Amino acid sequence: MKKIITLVWLFLSAGIVFGQQTIVSILKARALTEAGKPDQAISLLNGAMNETNESRLYTCRAEANILKRDYSGAIADYNQANKITSLSGEYGLSRIYALKGDAATSLYHLELSMRSNFKKSEKEILLDPAFASIDNRQEWRQFWKKEWYSVSEKSISEIEYYISAGKIDQSKDVLSEFKKNYNSNSDLIYAESLINLASGNYSQVMKDVPGLLASEPGNEKYLRVLAKAQTGISDPAGASVTYSQLISSGVIDAGLFLLRADCYQKTGETDKALNDIGKYLEIYPDNLTALRLAGKVEVKSGDNLKALQYFSENLKLHPNDPECYMDRANSYFISKTWDMAINDYGMSLDLKPENSDAWLNKGIALLNSGKTDDACHDFRIAFRMGNKRVTDYISRNCIK
Repeated sequence: MKKIITLVWLFLSAGIVFGQQTIVSILKARALTEAGKPDQAISLLNGAMNETNESRLYTCRAEANILKRDYSGAIADYNQANKITSLSGEYGLSRIYALKGDAATSLYHLELSMRSNFKKSEKEILLDPAFASIDNRQEWRQFWKKEWYSVSEKSISEIEYYISAGKIDQSKDVLSEFKKNYNSNSDLIYAESLINLASGNYSQVMKDVPGLLASEPGNEKYLRVLAKAQTGISDPAGASVTYSQLISSGVIDAGLFLLRADCYQKTGETDKALNDIGKYLEIYPDNLTALRLAGKVEVKSGDNLKALQYFSENLKLHPNDPECYMDRANSYFISKTWDMAINDYGMSLDLKPENSDAWLNKGIALLNSGKTDDACHDFRIAFRMGNKRVTDYISRNCIK
């Protein structure tokens, strides 16, 4: 019995790892396609297809084929995706036929997509440039005369729009109208949770969303809202567990690794944080946010030399970003390498002179280098900007 249990556990573990490898392949291929390297993306996906038969591998390869203008190859890939997972390739087929100017066939596939679990939001479809060649056609206008979206879908979409625009009051007005149609349902609770999240009412979100997840444990939208609320109430440990659920469930979003890494660095789990950042940097090696976070985690772990490597790489890639100079300056500051810190603070201030912390830290570095007059000059600038922390330095070093 013990051997059977062990074999089952090994089988399940292998399946999870295998699934994660597929997701990483898709993420890397998407990044290559975005970077204008479709041939490399296709080569990577071909290798993954030798290992597993996953519909998303085919839809991803179709995107690379579209970039190459190989519409026949893309159509074949979307049809294969449909064979593996019913209707998963219909939206892609609709896009291709729109690009080819075939409105009738495009809308045929779009209708199939709208009636599937892969239905896109109205906003996403209307803003999709693939449909630009047919959006002035009679068939297109006729298509949108049908009611493709329920009251719930329309209300949530409108609420999301207002929240993204920072118009919380308008989103609450939409919610009030929504409530007139429903006393209580999962869509209504979710819509209200979105508004509470945007309003900073995290405790109410924490009361409502677990109930939604009780009936739909793997719902991506609910899990994302929960993770954000957990972060809002300063529960990074809880948020990291939620992000782990999203990652292990197969959600294809490289950003989840960075979000979980940020949680891990807050809980002091630096090895886990660096592991997640490493996964992200495998996909997007030049990403400013990921390199910055990697450096900050290394600082926290006590490896300032490694942190400097990350910050220097970031500066090489983003030489006009004042925060990149600030990051490296702070790292030099910690190691008491005063001259290098002074230089980087100065470069940061050339790009962003209104940063009072940079003036303060540069002043401290100058003070430690024995340049008191220059330090006092910087302290006074920081003081005029309202930096309260500088007053003690001025009183002790600059008042004679």
